[in-house]
Amino acid sequence: MNTNKHFSQIKKRIIKLGMVTDSSHHYRTSLLSLLREAVPFDAACCTHVDPQTLLSTGAVTEDHVESIHPHLFQNEYGEEDVNSYEQMVNHKLLVATLYEATEQQPERSARYRKVLNPAGFGDELRAVLILGEACWGYLTLYRKAEQSKFLPEEYDWIASLIPLIATRIRAFSLELPERDETWLDNHYGSGIAVLSDQFALLSSNPTADRWLDKLRSLEKIDAHILPRPIRAVSTQALNSPSESTGPAKVCIRTNEGPYLVIRASRLHASDGQFQCAISFEPARPADMLPIIAEAYRLTEREQQLLHGVIRGLSTKELASALHISAYTVQDHLKSIFNKSGVSSRRELIWYLHSRYNIIEA
Repeated sequence: MNTNKHFSQIKKRIIKLGMVTDSSHHYRTSLLSLLREAVPFDAACCTHVDPQTLLSTGAVTEDHVESIHPHLFQNEYGEEDVNSYEQMVNHKLLVATLYEATEQQPERSARYRKVLNPAGFGDELRAVLILGEACWGYLTLYRKAEQSKFLPEEYDWIASLIPLIATRIRAFSLELPERDETWLDNHYGSGIAVLSDQFALLSSNPTADRWLDKLRSLEKIDAHILPRPIRAVSTQALNSPSESTGPAKVCIRTNEGPYLVIRASRLHASDGQFQCAISFEPARPADMLPIIAEAYRLTEREQQLLHGVIRGLSTKELASALHISAYTVQDHLKSIFNKSGVSSRRELIWYLHSRYNIIEA
């Protein structure tokens, strides 16, 4: 059994890791190696998610999980089961194990019966990487059936790491490279692809193919593997076609250039089967505002002001729209200027345009 001293030593190394790694993929791969020294496991997955939709924007997945990954997506978005990521986020349940959630009767879980047990796994530990009110990722560890179940002291220790891990993943999600003008041409414009209900690529235009290659490069996966963001939005769209369930959409920070928005919609094919249409587009203002708000810790009122500024509203128009005084508008604008590091409305607009491509022509 691991001692508190050993846990403490590994935690210090994880803190140091967060200060020296400059790549999200490298950070998550190294993180799993350190976690394995303290909490032994047989397979693992560490996933970035879009905090607005909780869908995957990319994952580091070990070999034993890769083969069952499609089935895990189907379980997450197509079946009712214990410890779904969305349930955990909504209830602020930071860490949970399959064995504990089923009261030591894992066969009560469809995920266990259909996916984990056939793959030889006996227990699963899930952690949602929440910081403040936003979730930035998921951590999932698996143990083989012949191994011991995850222990309370182990998942308590994992829970203590969540603020550290979530902080670093949030940073990777929000930090921006210098803008590359070459990304503003048609080479990385809008793309469209169509998948079968079994997630086979049926058709795509050249721009979609370039985005697919870019996503595979970000995840460091082979050409035959469907990028996890594509699988996530497609699975949700095929299983939850109703608009009431929210958009099947993710917003992803690329290594260079703009944020990418991927959307999925369910289609009815002529043969009665379903297909899935996937669109790829550089992020628009409506997509970017939540990201900017999170990056600069803007209040709800400041977000409303910023939205008005982007629309070109004057101080008087902002005051009228929000039912506040012009003086209050100016106070909120000064706060936005301080948080974003600018000194005027003109500089703010230029900054949003040059840094985030937020202002449309």
